[in-house]
Amino acid sequence: MRTTVAIDDHLLERAKERAQRQGVTLGELLEQSLRTLLARSPETTYGPPLPVFHGESGFAPGIDPTSNASLYEATGEDMKYAKHFRR
Repeated sequence: MRTTVAIDDHLLERAKERAQRQGVTLGELLEQSLRTLLARSPETTYGPPLPVFHGESGFAPGIDPTSNASLYEATGEDMKYAKHFRR
């Protein structure tokens, strides 16, 4: 199927270079990328849900909603991927 899409010029150039390095057409690269993206579960795409306090209201104890690091840690993810967060 043929279609027309608007893609940022810089992004398109990067995609063309990647396709050339991989020895595939731009269309094949885009199709492969879309298949990979659409195969992910929502949790994989957006990360695990934050723990929720099931009391009157608010976050679970120990979670500081004003701290990116605290929220990131609450997801159980490894902080080595979030070096830009301050503790």
